[in-house]
Amino acid sequence: MLETSARLLRLLSLLQAHREWSGAELADRLEVTPRTVRRDIDRLRELGYPVHSAPGTAGGYRLGAGAELPPLLLDDEEAVAVAVGLRTAAAGGVEGIEETSVRALAKLEQVLPHRLRRRVGALNAVTVPMLGSGGPRVDPNVLTELAHACRDCHRLRFDYTAHNGTLSRRTVEPHRLVCAQRRWYLVAWDVDRADWRTYRADRITPTPPHGPRFTPRTPPAEDLAAYVSRGISTQAYAKQATVLLHASVEQAEARISPSAGVLEAVDEHHCLLRTGAHSLELMVIHIVLTGFDFEVREPPELLDRVREIRDRLARVLEPPAAWPPPGGADRTPGTRSGSSEGS
Repeated sequence: MLETSARLLRLLSLLQAHREWSGAELADRLEVTPRTVRRDIDRLRELGYPVHSAPGTAGGYRLGAGAELPPLLLDDEEAVAVAVGLRTAAAGGVEGIEETSVRALAKLEQVLPHRLRRRVGALNAVTVPMLGSGGPRVDPNVLTELAHACRDCHRLRFDYTAHNGTLSRRTVEPHRLVCAQRRWYLVAWDVDRADWRTYRADRITPTPPHGPRFTPRTPPAEDLAAYVSRGISTQAYAKQATVLLHASVEQAEARISPSAGVLEAVDEHHCLLRTGAHSLELMVIHIVLTGFDFEVREPPELLDRVREIRDRLARVLEPPAAWPPPGGADRTPGTRSGSSEGS
């Protein structure tokens, strides 16, 4: 009986970790016969786990959604990750999810083994989230809908509000969701524009029904986080620049977020920063505030703006002698204003 129960737990873990398994693959992993796999699948169904099956040589088993949420199997690292993630969500970032995250975290910590509760407790005790209360928030229902469309390869239809307030209707093949400093982005193939696009999730209003299913395309980049970073920190702006920072890429990453620029290591003491801004003046300020010495690589006009701002600051630090002092007109030292003596 113990051997059977352990095998059922192992089978459930495999189904939760993989989208679909063939009967032969499961039998090989569990070191049993396909017939035993079928019996174990039936036992899981009796326990309330919705295991779907497809007949034929191309068929297999997949854990689906049911009417009720059955128990989940988490290893030590997964349990700690979920607890930390719930605590972060409780601090904000996704609209309306804070209270729900607190309730879920309380339930999880109640059943955590003592060794894991100590790990989570220690991390929580020394961690202070600084997410802030401003910035856009995503409706968790929208976020879940986008995630389901990505997972199930269903075409997605939605209304999209651009940064200038323009509303448009989009039909896309969603690929992945990318999170960058409390903002969520959807990377998808725009069907009407025949190109890869990045959409801010807080500007998306889904318009179901969705579908049909599609065959996933080759993504626009292997590193989608870097791809989105380039789009939101550089390509989205009218002015773009590349500068050489006198700092290692590790030092620069500690001060420059992915949404503010793309970093590329040059050597152990230098790295390239590719960034963008609405104007060259704003770009100079942005680069200076990184706190690193830098050299302008492109565009050449950025150097002109650096000189202009340098001269302006120099005038502030060393005002011309002809400028009147802060009290009004110059006065002769030793004189007093007001009534004359003896009046």
